[in-house]
Amino acid sequence: MTSETETGGVTGTQDKDYNLIWYVEACLNNALRLESYIQDAERAKDTEVADLFRKAQADSRKGAELGKGLLRARLNGG
Repeated sequence: MTSETETGGVTGTQDKDYNLIWYVEACLNNALRLESYIQDAERAKDTEVADLFRKAQADSRKGAELGKGLLRARLNGG
Protein backbone atom coordinates (compact mmCIF):
# COMPACT_ATOMS: atom_id res chain seq x y z
CA MET A 1 0.00 0.00 0.00
CA THR A 2 1.38 3.42 -0.87
CA SER A 3 0.94 6.54 1.17
CA GLU A 4 -1.23 7.91 -1.65
CA THR A 5 -3.90 5.34 -0.90
CA GLU A 6 -3.85 5.66 2.89
CA THR A 7 -7.27 6.85 4.03
CA GLY A 8 -6.99 6.07 7.71
CA GLY A 9 -7.45 2.32 7.50
CA VAL A 10 -3.88 1.62 8.57
CA THR A 11 -3.26 4.52 10.93
CA GLY A 12 -6.80 5.13 12.11
CA THR A 13 -6.27 8.82 11.35
CA GLN A 14 -7.56 10.03 8.04
CA ASP A 15 -8.17 13.70 8.67
CA LYS A 16 -6.18 16.66 7.41
CA ASP A 17 -5.47 17.84 10.97
CA TYR A 18 -3.12 14.89 11.38
CA ASN A 19 -1.36 15.94 8.18
CA LEU A 20 -0.94 19.46 9.58
CA ILE A 21 0.58 18.05 12.76
CA TRP A 22 3.01 16.01 10.66
CA TYR A 23 3.87 19.05 8.53
CA VAL A 24 4.63 21.25 11.55
CA GLU A 25 6.77 18.53 13.10
CA ALA A 26 8.67 18.02 9.83
CA CYS A 27 9.32 21.77 9.48
CA LEU A 28 10.60 22.03 13.04
CA ASN A 29 12.83 18.96 12.63
CA ASN A 30 14.21 20.43 9.43
CA ALA A 31 15.00 23.73 11.19
CA LEU A 32 16.89 21.83 13.88
CA ARG A 33 18.81 19.72 11.36
CA LEU A 34 19.74 22.79 9.34
CA GLU A 35 21.30 24.35 12.43
CA SER A 36 23.98 21.66 12.43
CA TYR A 37 24.48 22.12 8.67
CA ILE A 38 24.94 25.86 9.21
CA GLN A 39 27.55 25.19 11.88
CA ASP A 40 29.36 22.75 9.57
CA ALA A 41 29.45 25.32 6.78
CA GLU A 42 30.67 28.02 9.16
CA ARG A 43 33.47 25.76 10.42
CA ALA A 44 34.48 25.25 6.80
CA LYS A 45 34.28 29.03 6.29
CA ASP A 46 31.78 28.52 3.44
CA THR A 47 29.51 31.51 3.86
CA GLU A 48 27.64 30.82 0.63
CA VAL A 49 26.45 27.43 1.85
CA ALA A 50 25.81 28.74 5.38
CA ASP A 51 23.63 31.51 3.93
CA LEU A 52 21.70 29.00 1.84
CA PHE A 53 21.03 26.87 4.91
CA ARG A 54 20.00 29.94 6.95
CA LYS A 55 17.44 30.83 4.28
CA ALA A 56 16.17 27.26 4.22
CA GLN A 57 15.96 27.29 8.02
CA ALA A 58 13.96 30.53 7.95
CA ASP A 59 11.58 28.96 5.42
CA SER A 60 11.17 25.90 7.65
CA ARG A 61 10.41 28.10 10.64
CA LYS A 62 7.91 30.08 8.60
CA GLY A 63 6.24 26.87 7.42
CA ALA A 64 5.99 25.65 11.00
CA GLU A 65 4.41 28.91 12.15
CA LEU A 66 1.90 28.91 9.29
CA GLY A 67 1.04 25.28 9.98
CA LYS A 68 0.66 25.92 13.71
CA GLY A 69 -1.68 28.81 12.98
CA LEU A 70 -3.87 26.71 10.71
CA LEU A 71 -3.87 23.83 13.15
CA ARG A 72 -4.73 26.10 16.07
CA ALA A 73 -7.67 27.61 14.17
CA ARG A 74 -9.00 24.24 13.11
CA LEU A 75 -8.69 22.63 16.52
CA ASN A 76 -10.43 25.62 18.07
CA GLY A 77 -13.37 25.12 15.72
CA GLY A 78 -12.39 27.94 13.34
